Amino acid sequence: MTGGAVLEASRRRAVGRQSVMATHVLGYGPEDPVGLVESCYRAVEWILATHAAKGALIARPWIDHPYGEEEITLLEEELLPAMAVFLARVEAIDRAIEADQELEVEAHQAR
Repeated sequence: MTGGAVLEASRRRAVGRQSVMATHVLGYGPEDPVGLVESCYRAVEWILATHAAKGALIARPWIDHPYGEEEITLLEEELLPAMAVFLARVEAIDRAIEADQELEVEAHQAR
């Protein structure tokens, strides 16, 4: 393996370990991908709010260029709305499932 390949493999393993640790800290399991998106959405909102309020850059450890005003604007205008649409759609799906389950329970009780 070349030096770059070794470094990339090390980064992938570190990210995997961080993901496992994050799921325990944030209170959702790997079997709940929607919980992960919800948690990420809240975390990105918090990071953007705290950094934007101070005018601070957002560090990106694996690249030499932190996110500045342009990248932060893209996150606010593109990423967060896309995540919100996803979460809203999941909520609609969950409500439909719950409504179907309630109908099934009522039908069963009516027998």
